[in-house]
Amino acid sequence: MACWVSFLLFFFCQSTSHADPIKEFPTKTLINNVVQDRQTGRIYLGAVNNIFQLGPSLQFEASAETGPKEDSPTCTPPASSCHDTSPMPNTNKLLLVNQKNGSLIVCGSRYRGICSLRDLSNVGKELYYTDNKGEKTYVASIEDDVNVVGIMSNHTKDQTTFDVFFVGKGYGSQDSAILISTRILQDFQDWVVFESISEPAVVQTKSYAPKFMHDFRFAFEEGGFIYFLFSRTFDGTDNKILTFVSRLCKNDSYYYSHTELQLNCGTNNQYNKVQAAFVGSPGKYLAQELIDKNIIGNRDAMSKVLFMVASSDDDKSALCMYPLSSINGRLMEIISACYSDSGKISNKPAKDMLDQYKCGADFLPSPLASRPEFAFKADPVWETQGFLTAVAIDVENDHTVGFLGNNQGEVFKVHLAKKAEHYGTIPGDGMRENVNRNLFFDLSHNHIYITTERKITKVPVQTCLQKTDCQSCMDLKDPYCGWCVLEGRCTRRSECKRAEEKNGWLWSPAQQCVKIASFSPPNFSREKRGSSVRIYNCYCFLSYFVSLLYCCVLRCMSCVASAWECQWNILDHTCNDRNDAVTGPHIIRHREISHFISIKEELRGSWQVIFRNFLFLCFVHLSVTLYNCAKGREDCSLCKYADSKYKCVWCRKQNKCVFEKLCGTHQDEDLQNVQCPNPEITDVKPLYGPLNGSISITIFGSNLGIHKEDIKSITVAGEPCIHQKEKYSVSKSMSVPSRGPKAGGTLITISGKFLETGSKVDVQVTIGGVHCAVEQFGEEITCRTGEYKGEKVPSEDLPITLKYGKSTSRTIQKAFKFLENPTVLDHTPKSSFVWLVEHKLHQFCPVMVLKIYSLACFPALPMCLFVVSFKNFNQNTPNILVSLSMQGRGFSKAMTVKETKAFVGDVKYDVTVLRDDNLFLVPPDKESQTFIKFGKAEFKAGSVQYERKNDLSLYIIIPAVIVPMLLIITISVYCYRRKSQQAEREYEKVKHQLENLEESVRDRCKKEFTDLMIEMEDHTNDLNEGGIPFLDYKTYTDRVFFLPSKDGANDVMITGKLDIPEARKNTVNAALNQFSNLLNSKTFLINFIRTLERSHDFNARARVYCASLLTVALHGKLEYYTDIMRTLLLELMEEYVHSKNPKLMLRRSETVVERMLCNWMSICLYQFLKDSAGEPLYKLFRAIKHQIEKGPVDARVKKAKYTLNDTGLLGDDVEYSNLQVLVQGEGLDVTYVKVLNCDTISQVKEKIIEQVYRNLPYSQRPKADGVTLEWRPGSTGQILSDLDLTSQKEGRWRRINTLAHYNVISIVLFYFPPIGNALLEDDKVFHLVRPAEELDEFKSKRGSIKDKSMTKAITEIYLTRLLSVKGTLQQFVDNFFRSVLCSGAVVPPAVKYFFDFLDEQALKHNNVDEETIHIWKTNSLPLRFWVNILKNPHFIFDVHVSEVVDASLSVIAQTFMDACTKSEHKLSRDSPSNKLLYAKEISTYKKMVDDYYKDIRLMVPVSDQDMNTHLAEVSRSHTSKLNTQVALHQLYQYASKYYDEIIKSLEEDPAARSKNLTTRLNQIAAALENKVTDL
Repeated sequence: MACWVSFLLFFFCQSTSHADPIKEFPTKTLINNVVQDRQTGRIYLGAVNNIFQLGPSLQFEASAETGPKEDSPTCTPPASSCHDTSPMPNTNKLLLVNQKNGSLIVCGSRYRGICSLRDLSNVGKELYYTDNKGEKTYVASIEDDVNVVGIMSNHTKDQTTFDVFFVGKGYGSQDSAILISTRILQDFQDWVVFESISEPAVVQTKSYAPKFMHDFRFAFEEGGFIYFLFSRTFDGTDNKILTFVSRLCKNDSYYYSHTELQLNCGTNNQYNKVQAAFVGSPGKYLAQELIDKNIIGNRDAMSKVLFMVASSDDDKSALCMYPLSSINGRLMEIISACYSDSGKISNKPAKDMLDQYKCGADFLPSPLASRPEFAFKADPVWETQGFLTAVAIDVENDHTVGFLGNNQGEVFKVHLAKKAEHYGTIPGDGMRENVNRNLFFDLSHNHIYITTERKITKVPVQTCLQKTDCQSCMDLKDPYCGWCVLEGRCTRRSECKRAEEKNGWLWSPAQQCVKIASFSPPNFSREKRGSSVRIYNCYCFLSYFVSLLYCCVLRCMSCVASAWECQWNILDHTCNDRNDAVTGPHIIRHREISHFISIKEELRGSWQVIFRNFLFLCFVHLSVTLYNCAKGREDCSLCKYADSKYKCVWCRKQNKCVFEKLCGTHQDEDLQNVQCPNPEITDVKPLYGPLNGSISITIFGSNLGIHKEDIKSITVAGEPCIHQKEKYSVSKSMSVPSRGPKAGGTLITISGKFLETGSKVDVQVTIGGVHCAVEQFGEEITCRTGEYKGEKVPSEDLPITLKYGKSTSRTIQKAFKFLENPTVLDHTPKSSFVWLVEHKLHQFCPVMVLKIYSLACFPALPMCLFVVSFKNFNQNTPNILVSLSMQGRGFSKAMTVKETKAFVGDVKYDVTVLRDDNLFLVPPDKESQTFIKFGKAEFKAGSVQYERKNDLSLYIIIPAVIVPMLLIITISVYCYRRKSQQAEREYEKVKHQLENLEESVRDRCKKEFTDLMIEMEDHTNDLNEGGIPFLDYKTYTDRVFFLPSKDGANDVMITGKLDIPEARKNTVNAALNQFSNLLNSKTFLINFIRTLERSHDFNARARVYCASLLTVALHGKLEYYTDIMRTLLLELMEEYVHSKNPKLMLRRSETVVERMLCNWMSICLYQFLKDSAGEPLYKLFRAIKHQIEKGPVDARVKKAKYTLNDTGLLGDDVEYSNLQVLVQGEGLDVTYVKVLNCDTISQVKEKIIEQVYRNLPYSQRPKADGVTLEWRPGSTGQILSDLDLTSQKEGRWRRINTLAHYNVISIVLFYFPPIGNALLEDDKVFHLVRPAEELDEFKSKRGSIKDKSMTKAITEIYLTRLLSVKGTLQQFVDNFFRSVLCSGAVVPPAVKYFFDFLDEQALKHNNVDEETIHIWKTNSLPLRFWVNILKNPHFIFDVHVSEVVDASLSVIAQTFMDACTKSEHKLSRDSPSNKLLYAKEISTYKKMVDDYYKDIRLMVPVSDQDMNTHLAEVSRSHTSKLNTQVALHQLYQYASKYYDEIIKSLEEDPAARSKNLTTRLNQIAAALENKVTDL
């Protein structure tokens, strides 16, 4: 019987040891990302074109379709505005769970990586999506092979904390260059949802150019830092991939704290490319192993570890571990080295600097990265063949277990101990698909979710129950498993109820089972005494069918149906040895299986429980109480307050209230006396009260004690609180004015909530330490600022501190700024009247008499004005408008003419003149009372009458006047008719001549234009072959910034050569790097610029040069450069608006910031020049050059027959003919070249070189003096030169040789490298025109005045040529203007950004009208950039601009300037010819400018983030090519020259003192000047 029962029990154990079924969810499209909601356990799959929501058991709950979408790679959202779109798949790039607001962040590859928010409870519901916010909301990448990672976090700004997520993404060809960004999840201030709130674009793209091939794999947050794990090349020159971890403070919006550390895995960094990672705490045994190997210290035993799987170049993979404490320590070494040791790891951290600036600063180096020799090296923990793609780490019973996925769909299970051991593999499904890098566990850590390309599977972390005997359990070597000896099962330790007993649970990797060799007698009770039998504690060891008398069955049926005489106690639910002494209804005897049991306990519910165990049935009716300890017992105090009969205990391991037997802690731990966690206060109500107290408050929190006696004392603000009384409350928000004078007296108002706390005498307000006297106390606090007594007003805003009593205070950072005291220069008026209000003082003046030609009044009383009554004023009175004069005293002493008011009845009349003793006004046209008012005083006057003069005799007047008049008129008419007839004849003659001239000019223009278009078509073909010779960015900036300098092309910034001894180069370079960091401090740079501009010898040329140096030095951080420029522009604007003429702002480069703006425009518009405006500008230049060279050009006086500039017009009508010569060089090719027979030999050379090397830029062509022309009319040749022995002489003057001089017609010319040819040098030479003032002396003596006038050409005769050239070039000029002023094309973002900035600032000033804004925009863009480029094409093209071409370009540039002005140009016969030339087109151009400005104003704004992104791209692309070190060296020369003034300015600035800027400048000076300072 015993054996039979044992067999049944064994069979029962087998039946309960089945394996959990494996659950899975397949998809039709590729799975890209998978995340888990850690609160609900839900799973979210991000697949191509779909989002799936699954339950914890992978049951389908909801889905959303995300694609395909109508899109194209070049489309800028919204898609409705794009062309050539097609349905494109939407790859999921990022999936994040935001538990705080119940949303799922979904970012796809369509529409430039725009994200959306979906409901966590139903992903089919979209909570937010918009595609019209511009580039600032583009988060992910549109390229499938670019990885994107993210991590949820929060950010605090202006005392407001909001949710954000950090994003790291690689670089795609269609993406922005921003690699790391912080994205907001709500609209806040100027930010919109998904906009990047960080401003680190320059910081990132400077080092993270596309050539570095970033591949982000993991992101996590720990200890207030955000970490990114990625791989990239080291410097872009080597394709070797390296792994890096970067760290930044999560509240560092500028990423000053961004620091990189290279991670090496394996010998010689064999496993160099990271694939996946996991961050978690290691088990106790693994932590001890790390301590033993000195990888971490004892205090870091609980520190988390970065577990990383990486691959090698030879298809191998490994797992490496990097403790976060060690990573942070190495990062601190790098930061310390960069802050103080110029990048050398000296193990001497700059503690003060690190403590003060834990998250970096604008003046400290950033970003930071280590060199390979400083990499953090780790040995592989486990290595394998193949490609590992995922890793997850779990801890079981203090042992660390790794789950490592590969590219075959398998997951390796590795026990991470002293020596890692691979003990098992979760097989794939045979599809050989990659395991997704997102490998994670369910909430209970009993299962792991394995995601492959088209399926997610939920698999148990262990298969212990599948093993039925101890040995097979041991063979697993699974750290999760062990043999539960007394239950005879292979289980996890937590599932073995008596595992804590010695040898009660045998751990699988220990490889040791309990074996029983023999046992006698077979049945024996452990309760019996006196026997010498040895009993092993081997409960339910059924594998040997040992009949052991041990009552070990868990259920009632198993107890009473066993082979041994056991009985069941229903009160304590125990199975015991049969004991006849124990009786009662609660005892079920052996084999009493039908006994009906009733438990007399508290009745909460009644159930009938059927215990079924194969052959035996045990029916037990139980009246029981079901009690959940965790319900309503969220903290330790509530748990211990529960009724003791329920045996609820606070389980520290599970951090919750549970039934004591479910805690699973160590058997020695007293669960009833567990120490509760520290009290935590979560809320206090009410939040404020009177200073005298006596109010009740309620304190909310957790773990506040079990009984009221546990509360020993309560204090509020340091004062005792008896019976829950409180003293103070805290205000939440405050607002104050932002600035005031240094002398104080500014009344500021602080508003907020609960400010009426305490009394007025208890409140103190200070502004940066300056007392602010409280004048009003209540819901708002009003105080008046005191005097700031420092020598220098701080440059930064100061904090406002509101203090209640002695210990409570609230501070608003950067809230108020002291300004210099205002200086009163003048006031108006300087005096006023003293009036008495009493009406009896009003005085009446005598009657006045108004004469017809003069006006007089009687003497007036002091300050008396008159009420005028007009009499005898009728239709017969001459209607003569005269001024009414009123006399008195003291009229103008305190009033102006505008302030004086005159009323005739109710009608106001203007006072025209106001003097001290009289005033004048226009008399009324009817009789009425006139009131004159000075301020509030009103005066009346006497009566006014008109007097008529005596009439003269008409009989005398008419003959004396009319007769001579008639005679004069008759003579005049006769003379006029005679002259008019003559003038009419002359007019007809001139008209006929003008018509002929107009026809001639029209024909000439038509012919010239046709010829030019044919020539330009040929040139366009040349352009298609050779391209427009654009200069590279460095040459372009060198020419724009430094070519106009005094040294020109020899400027050190262009040559890049510094005279530094070789021995000091390293020291100087290190010091210059520190100087660069110092320039990155806004406080220092603003002080630096202000100090230089205050110096009297810092002239305009120095300001321009210094601004250009700053542009190059800060080119790597153009967003910072822009911020400095904006700050200085705001100061300049304040100066011009309040104390100067606003219209003059930005007109000249009189300040550093004005030149900085010019350079900024040049930088931002370089790409626009190359993409849009460059081609029409180049064609215009070529057309002008070609048109000029079609006619004679005097090589000496630089004048041409065909030009746009009247001063450069060739005055003589030179005879010439066109020649087409054949040119053969050293090769066999023959080239046709068009020349003029009046061309000098040098001009011929230039035309030959231009034609032969037309597809090469000018800098790569040979120069004219580098070749020699040889004429071979026959078998012999003749060298041609400008001057030789055959040159013609005219008196003392020699004519430069031309082709006509040599009688060259149309022959073959050879040109070779120059040969020795002794040319004659002579200053007295001319080409086509002899200078007028140098006429031969004998001609000047003999010739008549008429002859002399004929020796000079009358230039005005040839002005029609200007019209001809202008008409020929008109289309090219129009094309260029349209390319620049057409808003329909692409407008550079810098133009929109800066114009919006000007509009925004103009709205803040009342005296800035539309005309002023127009002038500002004109001064900032057309005048500062386009005119400069138009006049200097060689700034952007590799061309040579001759003086004659430059003269014509200047005319077009002047036309462009005139078109941009608002003032009307009044033309006359005396106006310059250049103005008259384009007078007709100016109105059209003006309208183009106005429309351009209006259209830009209506465009979508360019945000700061978008502008920073654009600037970052410019920095990323070009900074490395510039002579940055040379610029820093030249800038330091200014710092050295004005060293004392700069030091003084820094010492007077509190902000500069707090940053130790003076000390840092001293250190730099010591290094650069090789001298010892006071330091």
